Amino acid sequence: MKNEIPPGAAQGANDKVSKNRSFLTVALIELWERFGYYGMQALIVYFMVQRLGFEDSRANLVWGAAAALIYVAPAIGGWIGDQVLGTRRCMVLGGIILSLGYALMAVPTTNTWMTFSALGVIVVGNGLFKPNTANLVRKIYEGDDSKIDSAFTLYYMAVNVGSTFSMLATPWIKDYVNASYGGELGWHVAFAVCSVGLFVGLLTVGVLRATVSHVGSPPDARPLEMSKLLAVLGGGLVAVAASAVILEYQSLARAFVYVAGFVVLGIFFHLIRSSAPSERAGLIAALVLTLQTVFFFIFYQQMSTSLSLFALRNVDLGFYVFGNRLWTWSPAQFQALNAIWIMVLSPVLAFIYTRAGASGRDISIAAKFALGFAVVAAGFFTYGVAGAFAVDGLTSSWIMIAGYGLYSLGELLVSGLGLAMIARYVPARMGGFMMGAYYVGVGISQYLGGVVANLASVPRDVVDPVQTLPIYTSLFNKLGLAAIACTLIALAALPLMRRLTATHHAHQ
Repeated sequence: MKNEIPPGAAQGANDKVSKNRSFLTVALIELWERFGYYGMQALIVYFMVQRLGFEDSRANLVWGAAAALIYVAPAIGGWIGDQVLGTRRCMVLGGIILSLGYALMAVPTTNTWMTFSALGVIVVGNGLFKPNTANLVRKIYEGDDSKIDSAFTLYYMAVNVGSTFSMLATPWIKDYVNASYGGELGWHVAFAVCSVGLFVGLLTVGVLRATVSHVGSPPDARPLEMSKLLAVLGGGLVAVAASAVILEYQSLARAFVYVAGFVVLGIFFHLIRSSAPSERAGLIAALVLTLQTVFFFIFYQQMSTSLSLFALRNVDLGFYVFGNRLWTWSPAQFQALNAIWIMVLSPVLAFIYTRAGASGRDISIAAKFALGFAVVAAGFFTYGVAGAFAVDGLTSSWIMIAGYGLYSLGELLVSGLGLAMIARYVPARMGGFMMGAYYVGVGISQYLGGVVANLASVPRDVVDPVQTLPIYTSLFNKLGLAAIACTLIALAALPLMRRLTATHHAHQ
């Protein structure tokens, strides 16, 4: 292939740019992309309940289905990055499409088809952006397991820097504009800010493009073929229309999620059966850990569904110390606690992983997953005891801080290392697709998380906090018990994971 960059030239470019500078560029665009996504997520369930007039149950399931589509799409986007357009190009194209999706959310209308179409554009953009950005990080640090764990933990922190600012900003912008100008315009101005964030991220990667010009998949090294680009964009338009229809009809959403689950499992088993013996142990290990991640994200989806609505109805929005009010948040801003805790804990865990790796006492990813589930259980039990601290059905905002702290540590131990797990165990030639397959698993669990959240669905005519509080605390206690069960399963799988990891390393 004469158009590809010669190996020597690529190596020369790589020598001139440090891995950390390349990583920083990718982390920066990821930061701004997550600024847009989580700014939208902070408001979307409230938007459907308060602006579009949906019942809790419909809002939970629509967002669950949208989140599933958003996370399933990377399975195709990863393949397009590996084989068609290139990893680096897909990252940029996905960012442009995402910016357009948030701009469509900013159109001041309550038409549900408009909202669902905008979400469809976001699905397509995320499908191209997410797996390829993560795959670039994997390519930068390929071959260094302890560095990969540290890099993906810091990458996860970059995600949460962006999401912290947006989840604090977009609810405040919505409230301020609504109060100042009326007409419920604040919702759409807040979504417009998400679009601007993506534009800033694209400008950033444009300025720093030289730092990642040597990183990518083979198609990145060849001239862009317009026919392939047009084919991808045409397929994207079809996917937008299909996504809007799926979001409108819940039976379709349910069928889509279950079919996606069976397809990914089938592909996993096919790859395991047809792969070389030297690759098989790593793929089986990746499958086991991906299944554990699916269970984790059922818990994770509660942040934007049941926990959000709990904050709306049963949390005192003021933060008090010795009876003195320090500040007050809107309900949507409590989601930022997750990102704040991630930023606090990420450097600590990255330091621990690096030191443990340097001293030859690296903790296995499987053990980290088991510990993560135990911490998530403690977090949900913290929410579950909120009723004991409630006054007239409203519990202390400090309960939310404590619960989110535990929940976020568990997230770092499981979700924060999910991508590192793919990078460790999956052969490079399958990297983009397997990143995508991982996100399919995440998407399936996002939908299932919406189904679980409906166990605490509050009827429209129930508005008394005293009546809604036990509905939520009952769900949170059940989730705590479910997380304990996941911990026991993860512990039981440890001996198998040790054998698979030893076999995988022996063949590398």
